[in-house]
Parts: sequence; structure tokens; C-alpha cells
Amino acid sequence: MRDSQYIYSVSQLCHETRLLLEGTFLILQIEGEISNISRPASGHIYFTLKDEKAQVQCAMFRSQVRKIGFKPDNGLRILLKARVSLYEARGNFQLIGEHMEAAGEGALRQQFEALKQKLSFEGLFNADTKKQLPELAKKIGIITSSSGAAVHDILTVLNKRFPALPVLIYPVTVQGDTAKHQVVAAIELANKRKDCDVLILARGGGSLEDLWAFNEEIVARAIHYSSIPIVSAIGHEVDFTIADFVADHRAPTPSAAAELISPDQHQWLNHFNYLAKQLSEHLTSELHEKQLYLKQLQHRLNRTHPGAQLQNHAQRLDDCQTRLLQTPKHALQRHQLRLSELSSKLQSNNPRQQINGLQKHLTILQQRLSSPIQHKLQQAQIRFSASNKGLETLSPLATLSRGYSISKRASNDDILTSVKQLQLGDKINIQLMDGTLETQVDGIKKNA
Repeated sequence: MRDSQYIYSVSQLCHETRLLLEGTFLILQIEGEISNISRPASGHIYFTLKDEKAQVQCAMFRSQVRKIGFKPDNGLRILLKARVSLYEARGNFQLIGEHMEAAGEGALRQQFEALKQKLSFEGLFNADTKKQLPELAKKIGIITSSSGAAVHDILTVLNKRFPALPVLIYPVTVQGDTAKHQVVAAIELANKRKDCDVLILARGGGSLEDLWAFNEEIVARAIHYSSIPIVSAIGHEVDFTIADFVADHRAPTPSAAAELISPDQHQWLNHFNYLAKQLSEHLTSELHEKQLYLKQLQHRLNRTHPGAQLQNHAQRLDDCQTRLLQTPKHALQRHQLRLSELSSKLQSNNPRQQINGLQKHLTILQQRLSSPIQHKLQQAQIRFSASNKGLETLSPLATLSRGYSISKRASNDDILTSVKQLQLGDKINIQLMDGTLETQVDGIKKNA
């Protein structure tokens, strides 16, 4: 007998189990010792994480291995951030590593969390205390190691994006006991000299211990009290320090910080070209308007010039002389026109024309009078035809023509409608369509 209604295949069971594990457990932190580590050519690493009582298989893929600031090896105690999974091909329970650090950093991690909570409570992380970055910095200050990869990355990006931007480097050590004091001194010196519009606080990646100078309280407070905006670019994208939380802006990498605060020269050149084009078009339009205005002034000047006025008066004089000579001719034309109008009026009042008009009007009235009479006559004929058809329909003769007959008593012509009115031997007349039959009752049969 089957214990369930659905039977899983092995692959289905492993797949469902993996989904269940990955959906139930999110990111876990596990501390243990590395053993049986394997490094295939793919760049992934596979190892066992164990303690005194148990062990578990682990895998960490190449993209995450690259972010480790040290070389993991057998016998090393680590703190692993991982997610629970199942390797379906073998049915093995395993952990997929997302981040790895040496277990000795656990105490530093506690100090980190305690300081983070303290400064957060004091408001050093509040967004309203952050300063805005300048839209176009006149000079950039970089606080970092003069020999590290961070300063090289920053200068490379700045040279590519905006080579004309001046850069001032404040060299400091970024690791060790003296690093925190040098970083604070550099921030204070930059604020005192006010040579820069923005500062980049940068160093490359490393372990929590390597980055610890940027988790010191004096460094955090120096960043907070700086009047110059500070961009933090410490470690890799996954690394976070107290300096990142206090800084006005945080960049995931030193290169990203350089890109954040430097303008793109190509965009600026395009913008300058656009502005130059707009200025040229504006100047061209202004010049065109001024030229039109100048033409208008010249036209007004020409009209008000004494010579032009003298010409106008001379022309008006010639016009008056011409009109004076043409006055008798115009008067004769007006009288002729008046005579033509009077002739037209006399012609329109001729009695013959009035008689013709009245005769036409009489003809129209006769037509109007005859039209309703003819219309009523047609309607009467239509009604007569309809009544005649109705009368023919109701006529007994019409009924007789369809095969029916009318029976009457021969003695008095009473119409017979029932056999009860007759007796044997009675004489009856049967009227058909084209004549009458004289008969005698020989038998009576009643309907059932």
C-alpha cells in the first residue's frame, strides 16, 4: 500500500528539499575551522567547516572568493556568512559562502557595532547633517596612502574624466596604530588651509583589522566636524566602516568616488557647445531685430524729410488740378445716370406691365384653387373604392360565391339556421350564387 498520494522521484525530492532549505534559512553566520580545502581551476573553493562536534560541507564561488582579503587555508578559523543549500547531484547538505573573514575579527566586530550604535544615537549618521557636494569643484583633496592602489585609481579616473581639475594629495598611512592620528591631522589641515572644495578619504580593500583605522571614534568625529564635504571610499563595495556612515557621501570604490565628484569633460564640452550655439542664435536674432528697427527709422526719416513732404504736396496739387478739370464731365455723368434711373422707374410703373403681372397672379391663384379640389376628389375616390371593397366583402353574394348557400322556409322565406326549425316533409328553398333550389325535407340528422 502507498503511504501518500504522490510519489517523488529522487531528483524531485532533492530539488524540493533544496528549495525548502533555501527558502527557510536566509544568510547565516557560522564560525569554524577550515579543513579539506580544494581549489579547482574554476576559481571556486570547496572545504569542510568543522568544530569539536560536527562538520559541514561548504562551497564558495569565484566571484565571492575574489573579495576575501586573505588566503583561506586548512586549520584557519573563520567567520563565514553563508546560505543553506543542497547539492542535488549527491544529495549532500552544504553551505554556499557569501563572505568570509578571520574569526579573530569577532572582537573587533563587537567594537564596531558598539561604536556604530553610539554614534548613531548621537546623530552623526543623520542625513540632515550631510553636506552637499560642489557641482564643479575647483580643487580636490585626497587623503590616502601616496603609494597605494587607491590614489592611482582615483588619479586615473580624474585624468580620464576632467584632466584640468587640480588635485592635492594629503599622504597618510592607512593601516596600523598611527593611521588614525594621521587621518585626523590631514582632515584638520585641509579644513585649516581651505584649499579644496571636497575631500576623498580612500584606501583599498582588506580585512576588518586592516580597515580598523577608519572605525576609530576620533576619525569619525573629525569627519563629522569637517566644514569641507568628505566622500569615503574605503575597501571594496561590500566593506563598510564607521567612516562610511559619518561621511557626507559614500562611494563603493576609490574609482567610483573620483567619478562621483568629477564632471565629465565630454558632457561639459557638449553643454558649452550647446550654450555657444544658443548664444550665437540669440545674437543673430538680436542683430536681425536691430536691423529691422534701423530700417523702420530710416523709413520714418524718409517720410518726414522736407524734400519728401514737398513731393507729397506737389502730388496733392496735381491731383486737385486734375479733379477740378474733370468736374463738368463728372456732373454730366451724374445727370445721365439720374435720367437712366427715372426712365427705369417710368417703365416699371407702365399700366400694361401691371396688367400682365395681375394676369400672372390670377393664373397662380386659379392653380392654387384647383389643386385642393382635385386632391379632395382623389381622396373621395380612394375612400369610395375602399368602402366598395369592404361592402363586397360583407355581401352575402360574396359568401355564396365561395361555395356557401342560404336555406329559407318556402312558406315565409325565414332563414333557417338549425335543424330544430324543420320537420319531415317541410319545403325549403336553397339560394345559391346563380339561382334557387326548391326541395323537401326527407330526413333530419342532428350533430352528435
